Amino acid sequence: MDASSQYRMENDTLGSIMVPKSAYYGSQTQRAIDNFNISGITLPRVFIKAQGIIKAASATTNMAMGTLAPDMGKAIVQAAEEVIEGKWDNEFVVDVYQAGAGTSQNMNVNEVIASRATELVGGTQRVNPNDHVNMSQSTNDTFPSALNMAAAEEITARLLPVLNKLQEAFQKKADQFMPILKAGRTHLHDGVPIRLGQEFSGYAETVNTVRQQLTERLDGLYVIGLGGNAIGTKVNLQPGYIPKVMEEIRKRTNMPFREPANIFSFMQNMNEPIRCMLTLKELATHLIKITSDLRLLSSGPRTGLAEITLPPVQPGSTIMPGKVNPAILEMTHMVCCQVIGYETAVATAGIAGQLEINVMMPVIAHTFLHAIDLMANAINTLVPKCINGIDVNQANCERWMNESLSLVTGLSPSLGYDMASQIGMSADEENKTIKQILMEKGLLTEEVIQAIDPKGMA
Repeated sequence: MDASSQYRMENDTLGSIMVPKSAYYGSQTQRAIDNFNISGITLPRVFIKAQGIIKAASATTNMAMGTLAPDMGKAIVQAAEEVIEGKWDNEFVVDVYQAGAGTSQNMNVNEVIASRATELVGGTQRVNPNDHVNMSQSTNDTFPSALNMAAAEEITARLLPVLNKLQEAFQKKADQFMPILKAGRTHLHDGVPIRLGQEFSGYAETVNTVRQQLTERLDGLYVIGLGGNAIGTKVNLQPGYIPKVMEEIRKRTNMPFREPANIFSFMQNMNEPIRCMLTLKELATHLIKITSDLRLLSSGPRTGLAEITLPPVQPGSTIMPGKVNPAILEMTHMVCCQVIGYETAVATAGIAGQLEINVMMPVIAHTFLHAIDLMANAINTLVPKCINGIDVNQANCERWMNESLSLVTGLSPSLGYDMASQIGMSADEENKTIKQILMEKGLLTEEVIQAIDPKGMA
């Protein structure tokens, strides 16, 4: 087939360019395809949806203010709603590593909506991507607004619910395991007794604390700067546009989005993505600690601590028959490593803001939203495939507890620290329990027995 049957010629300020005939996107999107063949990764559906919501809300507002003709405006709204629904997802093709600030991404959406809206008005008039779809807008205010909207949706709909499930799962195990006494450990060496349920209650509260922090961060994402236009001065904007478009956004999202206290600060900085990523980094840090604990507690089954057992999910070795590894915990740890790296990427991109705008917004959007997605997916797998199925090996818990040298800690109030230390060292050197040494020294009175009773110590 010749080029004329496959492509159409489009023109923009840089000249002519060939665009596939079947594509709804236009010249600027095609230039981005040609210029930024970098990763093959595009911004996620939730971001495209947010952009569609902004375009529909803006067109509705512009019609209400009399700056956009009703027939054209209604077509734009319908086309934008089709974008919101995901009907044209395959038309959003700009790589995340693209021209600064996301101009190409914004034009991709503008061009797709304009082409579809032109169809909807029957081709009697051409809907212009800039003049009509982008009316009262700029990339510089809509891109960060779409990012905050997308992140707010993802955190509300996906991440907070799975964090609730994780906290509840740990709390359920804490309640289940509270009767189980075991050896505590500090520096990976013998520590005073603890209840297994107490360990798990710590995990539950750690998750709960981060969940609360993320809920607080969510409020900051409700700040969006629509109407700031190029640099916050609201150039080319009709009076009254901002409150009207904000109301339309709230109506379409059922979320309490609001204007920033200072529009210039919003335009200059990536405040909330940076702050939210710090909270995600903290979550990742805690989950690495927790999953590492669970790997230690389940280590073995014959040569490790083996105080808990994990549900087996798949074979663990290509050479050692029957070996089963803590696969879900390892996966979660890897995801957390990635999220910690992502926080550095967002912070570094945040530093790159200059004067009235941060041009690194596309990579911040990709990294931030992908971090939320990864964490939600990992936790949504961790809970049913691992945490819910954890069981206890009570015999091992009792054995390690009874052999722990730190039981001697209970003797310090009555015998003194130095005498207790000597008893502990003797037990270690002679490979005996604390109780055996006390018996040999004739010190095993009823008072001493109570002092080293793990139940009392825990």
